[in-house]
Amino acid sequence: MQCFFVEFQCKLGQAYSVADEIANREIASEIYSVSGQFDLMAKFYIEDDVDIGRFIAERVHTVPGIERTHTILTFKAF
Repeated sequence: MQCFFVEFQCKLGQAYSVADEIANREIASEIYSVSGQFDLMAKFYIEDDVDIGRFIAERVHTVPGIERTHTILTFKAF
């Protein structure tokens, strides 16, 4: 399994609806409200043979209310 995080900057007033839609799609293992430049952060696990870029483009970027994302790839858990 591949693990990665995506930070979300949402359109004003849309953070809760974005979080709800991500949860409804059942594509993230965890979704957090965060402080700083971004409004939300979600943790994703996908199979090793799934392309992360395609997954994000097709399953994440299609969520209404997202203005910008930042993807963080992980390499090893300690």
